[in-house]
Amino acid sequence: MDLHVKRFDELETRELYEILRARVAVFVVEQECAYQDLDGLDQCAYHVWFTEDNQLVAYLRAVDAGALYPEVCIGRVLSCTRGGGVGRQLLAEGIRVAHDLMKASAIRVEAQSYAQGFYEKQGFKRVSDEFMLDGIPHVEMLRERLDAD
Repeated sequence: MDLHVKRFDELETRELYEILRARVAVFVVEQECAYQDLDGLDQCAYHVWFTEDNQLVAYLRAVDAGALYPEVCIGRVLSCTRGGGVGRQLLAEGIRVAHDLMKASAIRVEAQSYAQGFYEKQGFKRVSDEFMLDGIPHVEMLRERLDAD
């Protein structure tokens, strides 16, 4: 797999198209959730994704601190193939980007409730009650920078 890490202004048109296509396929079509994906935060984020044979297989964005939350916020986490560990690898890269490139001391996620365990395995802790976001149950989770990071 090939790792890609780019700011919005560095994205090629083809890359942006594939990212948006994947996000719509997973979050709008697969989850049957009509929501405003283009929320103005892509422009203040690092876009992190894996490709295999020039095909996007996993993606997330790390939004600058202060744009949505006081902390860096990781979101739009998706994997086109499930069960092979690529999601775990991608989240680890997102955490690395947040720490190394964005100098984050903490990272926040708005996790779909069913995925809470996935984030806990990477050091995130639940910090909110469950809430509905676009008709899907979510929880906020926070990961403080660890000495080992």
